[in-house]
Amino acid sequence: MTSPRQRVAITGSSGLIGGALSHSLREGGHDVVHLVRREPGAGHERAWDPDAATLDPSVLADVDTVVHLAGAGVGDHRWTDEYKATIRASRVNGTDLVSRVIAEGAGPTRLVTASAVGIYGDRGDEVLTEDSVGANTFLAGVVRDWEGATIPATDAGIPVAHARTGIVLSTRGGALTPMLRLGRLGLGGPLGSGNQWMPWITLADTVAAYTTLIEDPSITGPVNFTAPHPVRQRVLARTLGRRLNRPAVLPAPRAALYLALGEFAGDVLASARVLPHRLARTGFEHAHPYLDDALDHLLD
Repeated sequence: MTSPRQRVAITGSSGLIGGALSHSLREGGHDVVHLVRREPGAGHERAWDPDAATLDPSVLADVDTVVHLAGAGVGDHRWTDEYKATIRASRVNGTDLVSRVIAEGAGPTRLVTASAVGIYGDRGDEVLTEDSVGANTFLAGVVRDWEGATIPATDAGIPVAHARTGIVLSTRGGALTPMLRLGRLGLGGPLGSGNQWMPWITLADTVAAYTTLIEDPSITGPVNFTAPHPVRQRVLARTLGRRLNRPAVLPAPRAALYLALGEFAGDVLASARVLPHRLARTGFEHAHPYLDDALDHLLD
């Protein structure tokens, strides 16, 4: 069944997910506009300034759904106190701005926001679903506040969904790019013990899942964007090594990761066995549910 055509506004459209989602939505017959922080250029661009808390309601007047993806990368810099503040503000402040403008009746009748499986923290072998409680780490606190910033829209009766996304695998960027670089050098061994569970998903399935949330406003609250078959990190390292015909044996010592990454290493080494229960209940089918098939698809 063909879904009604929508006009979808996307923040963070220049990122890995935003760019792929924009292309896919247009291919599916939807209109897409990009909210940009600079002076708008192309006809599909409209201005907003989350740092100055500026978003003219007229920008969203003809929009059906807002997909809010903007936020500073958690792994882009070492976690100094200053950069931790940037990570939090870039997510919470922008989300609060979009939510308040929508709540005031700007036009959109649906809000889909990026979120992260980092809310679950380091949980060993525990199976984690959308009903699992969050952790008490810095990143988990950011995610709680990030999702909580949509309360104005929710209180106004707008259906809001939070895409709690795992590690997105793509050859266009993201976490797989450095993995491939190290793997080709024979340095793609496990991180730390390698026993930690890694919640992963391909870019194609991420885009398809976002499209599901856009087209079905009955899905609200947190939704885990992960493959239904998470793997331990050592399995990911070995599987990638086999695909590249390179050894993936020597681990990256835990102490070395903390030396290189600082506090962020704790989240890199965290074990999160996250399952996409809510997506499964919608009837969503992953194109790449297993890691072997996913890497075949990506590396071919």
